[in-house]
Amino acid sequence: MSEYAEGHIPGAVFLDLDEVSDKGSSLPHMLPQPDEFAAHMSRLGLNDGDILVVYDGSGTNLSAARVWWMFRVFGHRRVAVLDGGRGKWQSEGRPLEQGMVHLPRGHFSARLDHRAVRDLAAMRGNLEHPAEQVVDLRPAGRFRGEEPEPRPGIRSGHLPASISLPFTELVNPDGTILPPDSLRRRLQAAGIDLSQPIVATCGSGTTACTLVLALELLSHPDTAVYDGAWTEWGGRTDTPVETGS
Repeated sequence: MSEYAEGHIPGAVFLDLDEVSDKGSSLPHMLPQPDEFAAHMSRLGLNDGDILVVYDGSGTNLSAARVWWMFRVFGHRRVAVLDGGRGKWQSEGRPLEQGMVHLPRGHFSARLDHRAVRDLAAMRGNLEHPAEQVVDLRPAGRFRGEEPEPRPGIRSGHLPASISLPFTELVNPDGTILPPDSLRRRLQAAGIDLSQPIVATCGSGTTACTLVLALELLSHPDTAVYDGAWTEWGGRTDTPVETGS
């Protein structure tokens, strides 16, 4: 919140991703219940008919893609990501304002699209009967098991048969997403078949959404996010883990 208060796009309200996650789960950044999400968005002053633009200050739209995906998975399709985020905005000499923005209470409703989310049981089932490609957006060292996980008690490695595609490879140096042709080539070079369904995963379900955003730009219709992500899978002792490339 301090980063937001020090300088944000004029008129922007602050959405705390941790605050909008499921407080009853031991896993980070899990989707809340639809009524909880709707209540939080209403308190922010958002309405069902609003056209929304989300951004962050990470330089890679790290959390913005997750927020974009959350709106869409709860049925609000009129939402976009500001390409390049606050960094691009500032580099173009655009204004920022300080302090907090408070809007009148809105009326926001939410209904979960279960087709866009995968849970542990679904991921186990896909191992036994592969029907969806699983793409891991974590850094390559963590995928290969060469670097430790940032959260204690989580094993290193990746889901068997999953594909590595670090999320930082989907953006340009200025944080803008790669153009469609470059995205398509990068995904294909990673071994992703764009004619088949894709499930994105990562450490906690956040960077996975950068792939869903990229696939949206490529008009790929069949995508989902494993919400428990590696924190759930790697934090268990009864799930198979592979290392290496």
